[in-house]
Amino acid sequence: MSMCILSYRSFSVAILCIGIAVLIAPQVVLANEPADRFFHEMTLDTLKTYDIEEFTITENYRHAEVRTAAPLQILSAKQLEQLNVLQVSDAVKHFSGVVVKDYGGVGGLKTVSVRSLGAVHTAVSYDGIAVSDYQTGQIDIGRFSLENVDMLSLNVGQSDNIFQSAQLFASASLINIRTKTPAFEIHKPMNLQASVKAGSFGLINPAFALQHRLNRIFSLSYGGEWLSVQGNYPYVLLQGNQEGSNAQRAVRKNSDVRNIRGEAALFAKFSDTQSAYLKTYFYDSDRGLPGAIILYNDAAFISQRLHDYTFFTQAHYENHFSQQLSMQFNAKYQHGYVHYLDTMVLSVSGKEENIFTQNEYYVSGSLLYKAFRQLSFALSSDFSVNNMFAAYESASLTANFAQPVRYTWLSVLASKYESENFLATASLLSTITKETTRYADRAKNQKRLSPFVSATYKPFEQADLRIRAFYKNSIHLPTFNDLYYARVGNANLKPEITNQFNLGATYALTINDCLPLLSVTADVYQNYVKDKIVVLPTQNLFKWTTLNLGEVDIKGLDLAIEASVQLWRDILLVLGGNYNYQSATDVTNVNSGTYGHQIPYTPWISGSGKIALEMPWVNISYAMLWSGKRYALFQNYAANRLPGYSDHSISASRAFNIRQCTLSLQLEALNILNENYAVVKWFPMPGREFRVMMKIGY
Repeated sequence: MSMCILSYRSFSVAILCIGIAVLIAPQVVLANEPADRFFHEMTLDTLKTYDIEEFTITENYRHAEVRTAAPLQILSAKQLEQLNVLQVSDAVKHFSGVVVKDYGGVGGLKTVSVRSLGAVHTAVSYDGIAVSDYQTGQIDIGRFSLENVDMLSLNVGQSDNIFQSAQLFASASLINIRTKTPAFEIHKPMNLQASVKAGSFGLINPAFALQHRLNRIFSLSYGGEWLSVQGNYPYVLLQGNQEGSNAQRAVRKNSDVRNIRGEAALFAKFSDTQSAYLKTYFYDSDRGLPGAIILYNDAAFISQRLHDYTFFTQAHYENHFSQQLSMQFNAKYQHGYVHYLDTMVLSVSGKEENIFTQNEYYVSGSLLYKAFRQLSFALSSDFSVNNMFAAYESASLTANFAQPVRYTWLSVLASKYESENFLATASLLSTITKETTRYADRAKNQKRLSPFVSATYKPFEQADLRIRAFYKNSIHLPTFNDLYYARVGNANLKPEITNQFNLGATYALTINDCLPLLSVTADVYQNYVKDKIVVLPTQNLFKWTTLNLGEVDIKGLDLAIEASVQLWRDILLVLGGNYNYQSATDVTNVNSGTYGHQIPYTPWISGSGKIALEMPWVNISYAMLWSGKRYALFQNYAANRLPGYSDHSISASRAFNIRQCTLSLQLEALNILNENYAVVKWFPMPGREFRVMMKIGY
């Protein structure tokens, strides 16, 4: 089962640790000496102090999920292998309450909305430091590979961890990507892993990862991959209403992708209380943007191209001075480049070309003080500078671009009380911004306070049943596109304001050796979004502007269950699934024709399921995603309705030990029912496809 690290400092657990160390010491420390001699020496020297190897108390991730005050979902590296997923965007579809807006194929844009709040309210952190995009506010998670991911998690509301940067307190939900850190055997200073994936529609994806221990303090990690996909998958175009029967078969065009990712990190463990890392990440992508499959306009499929790259260097230092006082520092520089080109535009130049560059300079500091054994306080402060430059096909548009610079100061004061049966956290986030522009009007400076409070209570001593609740107020600042994009930007926009309420229950138990885990979580919630930013036409369909016009009322239910069944000594069956209900309605104007209508791309019901059978000779897994009907526009008319769909995948894998190496083989079949569906209207998803993977590790 997947594992996560927990830290216990109670006296009883310390005694347990010593007991475990004594039991395993004959095999770990003195494997070549008789056990009776070892215990004889221990008996003679009971007053002597011994140094033992460091070890970690671990527990199942699922137990951590059911003990949090705000909903937390975790996918370990092992669980990710069972889900038949290639990218982070594929994996997060299995989180409860998540809608991934997927424009099809590997190269299509993929953004995440949690509980219908929109992608701009979902933050992404990479090894504890937020990934930013001040241009759009939406992180394209399709750019993140799973090759080096150790854990993927989703926090709704806020984490119980108060010792983190202020940026991670600011969003309505947070996707955390945690990469693998070097871990070495005693006499093995190097780990090497190489893999290659190949599959349908021209997929080829070689990758490597190297970890090297330099000395007792420092270790290095390198990794990289190249991905190429032609993306020419067949699809069926349903004419008229998408639920009709008049169909035309075609092949998707301009869905090709070529990208390269590289990562290098230096890790330092100065002592048991001090650690640091320095990490550099680079991603470069050249891809087609497949067009909407309407009007049989074949040229529209091949006219749009996107070249983008992201580079960042980030550093982290952490020091636990004592059991009462800890501090950490973060720093980051990020550079982003986007080049969009459409050569089939009816204009004087005959094309639309946009080039955007972004820079971010970021520093952060956090202080944790444990006043008492059960009560902690934390203070975090972040400061960042973000700017953006643009170049258009029109010289006049380029000359008049605002060239904005935003200075952001986030500070948060947080507290946490934790006992065996009760956990509560509270925080108050201060957001202060200053905006400057070289040309045009600038956005208003902002000063906001955002509170959060959560609690979970275990009412019964013998049963691991917990009742939890949280409230969070958060804001989303208008993006640079909202404020300054040519022709549609509006510098007078106000931030979106979100209020989240959640009430839930969790239950976990171990019945016997045959049923080592059974867990159930249930949450009901209500979200309210005020001053939602929307883009609307003004004088005519060719003149649009961005306004604060939207208000959305969201109510929902999330259910999740997971169980492990030990069928035989070496055979384990893992089952899991979730069910989601969401009512997300437009409540902007009671006289509007869309009042009370479901907002676009939000299904009333959706869910996922998985079955994994772990055996000594082969591992078999099955994963399923399903979604009910939803609408492509605010008007809930039949012409805008998208039918529900389900996506089923299976895989089989086997690992072989060859001397000091491990060889792994995996075969995957995706969308095995070959269902023709679209997550976004007129952007079809691939049908049945196959992938094969070979991985060797040393």
